[in-house]
Amino acid sequence: PDFSGVKLTYITQTGPYIASALTNAAEGWSKQTCGEFEAVEFPWGELYPKIVTSLTEGSDFDGITFPPAWSPDFFPYLDEMPASIRRGADWDDIHPVYRDRLMVWDGKVLSQTMDGDLHALTYRIDLFEDPAEQKAFKDKYGYDLQPPRTWDEYLQIAEFFTRPDDNLWGTVEAFRRGGQQFWFFFSHAASYANHPDYPGSMFFDPETMDAQVNNPGWVRALEEYIAASKVSPPNALNFSFGEVNGEMAGGRAAMSFGWGDTGVIAADPSQSQISGNVGSDILPGSYEIWNYKTGKWDKYDEIVRSPFMAFGGWQVGVPASSKHKEASWHFTQYLTSPEVSGEAAITGGTGVNPYRFSHVNSIDRWLKFFSEREAREYLAAQENSLNAPNVALDMRLPAYFSYTEVLEIELSKALAGEVSAQEALDTVAAEWDELTDEFGRDAQLRAYRTAMGL
Repeated sequence: PDFSGVKLTYITQTGPYIASALTNAAEGWSKQTCGEFEAVEFPWGELYPKIVTSLTEGSDFDGITFPPAWSPDFFPYLDEMPASIRRGADWDDIHPVYRDRLMVWDGKVLSQTMDGDLHALTYRIDLFEDPAEQKAFKDKYGYDLQPPRTWDEYLQIAEFFTRPDDNLWGTVEAFRRGGQQFWFFFSHAASYANHPDYPGSMFFDPETMDAQVNNPGWVRALEEYIAASKVSPPNALNFSFGEVNGEMAGGRAAMSFGWGDTGVIAADPSQSQISGNVGSDILPGSYEIWNYKTGKWDKYDEIVRSPFMAFGGWQVGVPASSKHKEASWHFTQYLTSPEVSGEAAITGGTGVNPYRFSHVNSIDRWLKFFSEREAREYLAAQENSLNAPNVALDMRLPAYFSYTEVLEIELSKALAGEVSAQEALDTVAAEWDELTDEFGRDAQLRAYRTAMGL
């Protein structure tokens, strides 16, 4: 189509992450359509209130980018995706976790995924496969050194590789309040609190909306999260995800976990000291999961993997008040097309991670900086996580930030040793229940069940 004279304005977070994906795509789109494009950027901490204000006062923007956690607050103001986009090969190419769950609210498709987000493991192949390291590890722990299958193994491996004199640390996670902290904690918790027989029960009781965040599964997760901070670099309590990537790529950590950016940056020889030695795997799991119904641990013969869809990937929405909805949906479709999004996924700094089958089924583009082994492991970790039967969805709830702010305050206290894990989470549970009552328990319950597909 010819969009001469049309100028689209999209609101997004301050770049390069996500903003550069928009502007890079806009170059090609403008050449094809003669339309103009502008990205209006705000720091992460300002993005939510800026979008809320624009939507509630009649948005001047033609597109917004946001995480699924904000969906319940934004969807009433968004245009439904045209039916013409919701069919065909490009539509079927989107993984169902995103297409059928995170892009949908109350049965309507009101957003388009532009980035796939989940947590996966990154590890140093050169360390894990060094014969001397393998022998020393087995002599000490009695089993073979390999990517951790459980969180117990994760902590033992991290302990083994923690060598301050060599400036090497066992692992590195984000521990800083306001620095993606709670998502890393959630990845620990999913293995113990996301019960396969009770979908949607990880965060709240899906029948009563009572907070579950202080049950024994969550407490164990926090204890392990605290333990991980002890085998991370000495200043790790100040780390956000950016520092996690820097430590891993700088060769100062034996392993870490986080979003797909870690593997891409660590494999890129222009950014990394460990290029060529970047292994990937699904997150560790557990042999037991807390059953909130019986108040007991359920034990399993095989390890249950519960990879966590942390953040859930950036999405694009078109405000119902946009004066250029046709052009905006066309740009969104171009931005997220297999070809354009596939290039963004292998471009460091865009923040775009795989969310289409074609992203993980085509290895050739990943060989731009990955070795073939690195690429296969990276893509397998992404695919196996998405396809895991007990994959855990992130929390989506109105007033999401009110709940996570309470959590981060108490997590920081627990990490600093000011309170125990149980004390911290008891406080969180009590305050979550108060917030739920304040916002309306019935309304919050309906929203939570909708978000969890119940």
